[in-house]
Amino acid sequence: MDKYGNNRIKTIIEYIEKQGIKVNTNTKARGHQGFFINGRIDISKNTPENRVIPTLLHEFSHYIHSLIEPSIAKTGGDLKILFNEENDCSKIFEELVKVTNFVDENSLHKKLSYHQEQIKNKIKELDKEIKKEYPNFQRSKKFKELEKAVKKTNAKYFLKYDRVKIKGWLFQKSQILSIDNIEKDFPELKPSVTAFIRLKSYQKKQTRIAQRINKLDKYYKRPTELFARFVEGIYIDNETVKNLAPISYERFYNLLENGYYKNLKTILEKLK
Repeated sequence: MDKYGNNRIKTIIEYIEKQGIKVNTNTKARGHQGFFINGRIDISKNTPENRVIPTLLHEFSHYIHSLIEPSIAKTGGDLKILFNEENDCSKIFEELVKVTNFVDENSLHKKLSYHQEQIKNKIKELDKEIKKEYPNFQRSKKFKELEKAVKKTNAKYFLKYDRVKIKGWLFQKSQILSIDNIEKDFPELKPSVTAFIRLKSYQKKQTRIAQRINKLDKYYKRPTELFARFVEGIYIDNETVKNLAPISYERFYNLLENGYYKNLKTILEKLK
């Protein structure tokens, strides 16, 4: 606590610790700004001071959620339980995603989406290059003629890797090959063949980015994360959250006033 000169931060940490939760502020928080697990909140020592309270509130919301729904670590939570709602929660889900995108710009995957678009355009260019010689080429299907041309040389390793080390026999030196130098290292390959090799490389990159985006989406759209960012958003900009999520906002405050969210009401009042 002594590392913060901000009395408000100290007050919130003291209140959280009175609930029996240990707060650590000198950890790496598992690579995040904050982390909640087993009655403990870790706040990264690298978290900017203006992000400490939102992060504490986010992690405290996970704690509150765990009291309402103890299985969240395994299931990721259930919006019906979180909002004490028997009916369909699809509208609440849509609203909470909007709030998440407002609170955490990383949830929009802008950098990944940009790289994804760049790779998509590069694949189209390479596809056109290949079709100059092989008009029947389809990148979604195997093309034996091109694969055969590649597999006759050590360029075959580029079908799996962008950089490889080939050990030399006896007194020969090992050779490091990079897809960036393919024209220099394999001058015998036709432009259509090198384009095919690069296209395969970009397709692998495209798959990795898609997998990364899907993984992040799965994380950001877990009910427990949607709820924590919703509560965080109420602190950051109450009016914006109210406009983005009117149904969720009204339902949340009705439950808050009736004690459904335990002492989350107290901590929000302290932060007004």
